[in-house]
Amino acid sequence: MKNRVVVYPVPDGAAMQRDYILRVRPLGEKSWQEVGCYQVKVDMHDVRLASMAYFDFQGAVEVEVTFIRFCEVYRVDIRPLSQAMESVVEPKRVSFVLDHPANLSIEFNEERFHNLHLFAGEIEEKPDRQGENVLLIKGASGRGESVGDYRNQVIRNMPEGRLVYIEAGIHYVTDCLWRIPSHTRIYLEGGAILKGALVCEHAQDIHIFGRGMIELANFERFGGVNGLRLSHCLNVIVENLMFVNPPHYTIFIGDSENVTIHNIKSFSCEGWSDGIDMMSCRNILVDGGFLRTSDDCIAIYGSRWDNRGDSRNITVRNLCVWADVAHPLMIGTHGAHEEDGDVIEDILFENIDILEHHEYQVDYLGAMCINAGDKNVVRNVTYRNIRIEPFAHGKVLDFQVRWNKDYNPAPGRLISGVWLKQIRVMSGQGEEPSLICGYDDQNYVENIKIEAFFRDGVRAESLEQANIVVGEYVENVVFQ
Repeated sequence: MKNRVVVYPVPDGAAMQRDYILRVRPLGEKSWQEVGCYQVKVDMHDVRLASMAYFDFQGAVEVEVTFIRFCEVYRVDIRPLSQAMESVVEPKRVSFVLDHPANLSIEFNEERFHNLHLFAGEIEEKPDRQGENVLLIKGASGRGESVGDYRNQVIRNMPEGRLVYIEAGIHYVTDCLWRIPSHTRIYLEGGAILKGALVCEHAQDIHIFGRGMIELANFERFGGVNGLRLSHCLNVIVENLMFVNPPHYTIFIGDSENVTIHNIKSFSCEGWSDGIDMMSCRNILVDGGFLRTSDDCIAIYGSRWDNRGDSRNITVRNLCVWADVAHPLMIGTHGAHEEDGDVIEDILFENIDILEHHEYQVDYLGAMCINAGDKNVVRNVTYRNIRIEPFAHGKVLDFQVRWNKDYNPAPGRLISGVWLKQIRVMSGQGEEPSLICGYDDQNYVENIKIEAFFRDGVRAESLEQANIVVGEYVENVVFQ
C-alpha cells in the first residue's frame, strides 16, 4: 500500500490558532505539507484557546510540530498514553510516525489548555457530486453559499437517495437552525465550515457525514443551541464531523431509535455543554471519536422534557473522553419522576480512554458515574477495558442511588447488575476515594462485580487497594 496523505484547504476567515506549525508527509518522501491549526475554546472555568488540526492518510506518515508558543520544551506527551507513541524531541520541534488512524492530544511542558489536538483519519471515498439527486452547495476560498430551511422544498423534490454536497468554504445557516428532511444525506467536504446548527425532528433515514466542521463558537450560552439535535428520530447515522464550541450539547438524542454516531470530534467551553446526551433512547451506538467538553462527555438518561420512556441497548466504545468539568461517563440522573421512573438498561462502555476528569463539586464526581435519581432503575451496565489517566480532581467511580435536589424531585430506586472488567487506573494527586452507596433500604445498590482492576500497572487484590469505599444500602459487591 502506497503512503499517501490528504490535507484539506483552510477557508479565508476561519478562526486559526498560531501556537504551532504542523506539517505532514508520506513516510520516505522529502516534501512536507502544512496543515492548518484551528482555534478551539476549552475549559469553562477559565476559557483558553487550544489548537485542533486534521488530515487523512493511508500507509504511514511522518508528523512534525514546530513550537511557536513555547521558548523551551522540556517534556512532550502524546495522549492517550495507550497509543504508546514514540517521538523525537528537539529544542523547537517534535516529530513522530503514524501508521494507523488516531485521535491525539499533543501536550508540551504538561500544558493541557494550549495543546494541539490532532485527528488523523483514513482517506475517505467521497460521494459523487453529480446527478439529479445531488444538491451542490458551492464553496469558495472564503464564504460559500448559505444553507437552511429555505432549501428544504428543493431537497424534498429531489429523487430518492438525495444528497446535499457542501463544498469547502465557510457556509452560514440562515436563521441559525437547519431542519433536515427525512431520507436525506448531508455531506460536508473537508475544509467546509458550517456556521449554525442542525436539527432532525420526527425524521428518519438521515446520514450526515464528511470531513467538515460545524462551528458555533460565537453563539451565546443561554440560547441553548445544540450542534445537532436528533428528536424523535429513526435510523440516523452521523460520521466523522467536527463540532467546535456549541453552547449546549454537541449531539442531543431524544426519544430516538437506531442511531449510530461514528468518530465525532467535539470541543465545548460552556456550562451544560455536554458531549453526547441520550434521553429515552433505544439502540444507540457511539463508536470512535474524541470528546473534550465542559460538562459530561457522555450522558444516558430516561425521560426529560418531551422525551418519554426507558433507555436501553446503548453501546459506547473506542473513543477518548476528556471532561474539563463534570463526568466523562454518566448514567441515570433524569427520569419520569412524576410517574414510576424509567428503566435504563443494557449499557456497554468498552475500550475507552479517559484523559481528564476535573470536578470539585462533591455531588458531581466520578469518571465512571451512575447516579440513579427520579425513581429510575439502572441495570445491566458493563464497563470493559477502560483506561483512566491521571486526572485533576474527582473519583474513578461513583455508583449511587441518590436524591440530588438540584435536579431530582425524587430519589432513584435501584442500581443492579454492574460489571467492571479490565479497568486500568493511573493514580493522580487529585483522586478521592470511589464510592458505591444506596439511598435507603428501599432504594439501594446490588450485584456489583469488579474484575481485573489495575492501579499503576498492578492488579488490585481488594477494594481498599482499588481505593473503593462501599457505603450503606449495598448488597453483593464481588471483587476479584
